[in-house]
Order: sequence, then structure tokens, then C-alpha cells
Amino acid sequence: MLAVGRALMGSPKLLILDEPSLGLQPSLVIELFQKLKEIKKLGVSILLTEQNVKQGLKVIDRGYVLENGRIAMENTSQNLANSPHIQKSYLGV
Repeated sequence: MLAVGRALMGSPKLLILDEPSLGLQPSLVIELFQKLKEIKKLGVSILLTEQNVKQGLKVIDRGYVLENGRIAMENTSQNLANSPHIQKSYLGV
């Protein structure tokens, strides 16, 4: 979270985050993704890699799903969230 704060001090147009939820307690993960939504509303573009698919889909506009190092799917966050493959493989539905 400190790294995200430091990155924002430079007023970036693009914020690149690699697994920002890794190692955070669950309550902080929820808070982090809420803050990312707020940052996005301020006009900062966000490039996010995240294994927490459920939280990640709440922040993104468009997503790319990598499987075995290749792009297996790409679509809007809503379409990805509604995809039977994503629901079964990544969301446990």
C-alpha cells in the first residue's frame, strides 16, 4: 500500500500494479480495491495484474485472462464476470 501511495505522489496518468493485494489482510484488500475505484474516477488509468479475480473485476473496464502464458479470453469486466468459464475456473461458482 505504501508503494501505491508513493506512486500517486507523482500525479501519474497511468498506474501499473502487479498483485497489489498480495500479502494484505482481507479487510485491507477490500479497502485497497475501493481506493483503486476512486483513483480511476479521478482519471488515472490503471493497468492491473491480479489473481484475486473477484475484486479485480470490480475495478477494471476491460480484462485479459492469461492461461499458461497466453491470452485465453478478453472482454469487458461485466462479460468476463458473467462468463461460465470465469465463474467456474476463477470465481468458484
